[in-house]
Amino acid sequence: METIANLIDGRWLPARSGKTQITVNPADARRQVAVAPVSGVEEIEAAVAAAKRAQPAWARTPVPQRGAVLARAARLLEERKEAVARAMTIEEGKTLAESRGEVDKAIRLLEFTAGDGRRPIGEVIPSEIAGTFAYTTRTPVGVVAAICPWNFPICIPVWKLAPALLAGNAAIFKPATATPWTGMLVAKLFEDAGVPAGVLAFVTGPGGAIGQAIVEQPEIRALSFTGSNEVGQRLHADGARLGKKVQCEMGGKNALVVLDDADVELAAAATVQGAFGSTGQRCTATSRAVVDRRLVEPFTRRVVELARALRVGDGLGAGVQMGPSVDERQMKVVLSGIEAGKREGARLLCGGERLLGPEHEHGFFVAPTVFGGVRAEMSLAQEELFGPVLAILEASGDDEALEIANGTRYGLTASVYTRDLSRAQRFADGLEAGMIHVNNPTVGGEAQLPFGGVKATGVGAREMGRAAWDFYSEVKTVYVDTTGAARQGNLY
Repeated sequence: METIANLIDGRWLPARSGKTQITVNPADARRQVAVAPVSGVEEIEAAVAAAKRAQPAWARTPVPQRGAVLARAARLLEERKEAVARAMTIEEGKTLAESRGEVDKAIRLLEFTAGDGRRPIGEVIPSEIAGTFAYTTRTPVGVVAAICPWNFPICIPVWKLAPALLAGNAAIFKPATATPWTGMLVAKLFEDAGVPAGVLAFVTGPGGAIGQAIVEQPEIRALSFTGSNEVGQRLHADGARLGKKVQCEMGGKNALVVLDDADVELAAAATVQGAFGSTGQRCTATSRAVVDRRLVEPFTRRVVELARALRVGDGLGAGVQMGPSVDERQMKVVLSGIEAGKREGARLLCGGERLLGPEHEHGFFVAPTVFGGVRAEMSLAQEELFGPVLAILEASGDDEALEIANGTRYGLTASVYTRDLSRAQRFADGLEAGMIHVNNPTVGGEAQLPFGGVKATGVGAREMGRAAWDFYSEVKTVYVDTTGAARQGNLY
């Protein structure tokens, strides 16, 4: 079992309370994975005090040098890839192939962000005043915080912390309580790459207490959160009241739209990948398939065939394609949502139960589940379950398909399958989501492109790509009078 510690002011420390929490392997709850500190307000206060002391010197470090630290982190993560991926599979439950893919993306994020250290961060803008040189630059916010989820315990911390550090901030990193081991591996990565003591803190503990302490800490000027709508909306309201910058990426109920000219095999394979990859525990998962009535039968038949063929088990096992829910609580949420779908009259086509055979009895496994006959008002079409559950909805033509796809409070990502470029463009323009895919699954995002959603999915600036600068820095406008003469008259 791994022993986790907090990183505060360059030292690895237990919680002052002495309290700890044990996490277990979701594929086999008999196996204890890690014992982590149950921290409180004292740890946040100590971490912020150290960050406040260390941040000015880090901000004075030239941006290319800060980028070089991130480049070293990318090389170190490449060397540690297999060990980190195995830790993630043991702790979070996703398959080893999925964990390796997540580490690869984290490496690309570090590489891109490191490169940003040598790209322009401001611009020269003509002034209407003769003899005046005007330009913009970017300055750090100061001390920032990242509250991260368990479903991508390597990638999401990296895409928050890397741009925060590049911009010259000090950062407080709080991992999910379910994944403290992988969180500590991220913190160690940055420490070993050369982030100075105090500039990065790592503090584990319960989300409610720690999260509230973070948002109320006056020296933390910006907060980036990924997680549930309930928590994110509260943090956003509290942060706004206190004058903080707040960035929240929350829920999704992502639709994959299949038009009547689509390649059924391609669309079905993408749907299964999006719905059941990472056990459906990703904000970009395909939880709804909106299918033209002329293709509903062959599409549904193929999706059910593919879902039934998936091998579910321990993510370290050979040939396993889907792992468990992250913990018992999340498994129960998924099973409850399945029961609600049955009560509302949706047709259960496959799955719908907890797996309890010899390979599954000690883990939190839910069978890949497909519902047909789902109506737009049903909970299966409206509520995010964060599990391996797909709802298939029928549409009569493009207009209704677009209406159904947009008919939720969420707007993270969406996909449309068609052979017609004009129809694809209409959906790209009309879908209410922050990211649109054409003939590609709803999942995925690239390091150099912005990530985020609209409506109830997100608030604040986008994450990833060059858009990350907008959240982790402030724009400063500079006017330089090159004439040395006093100005006359009114200046506006």
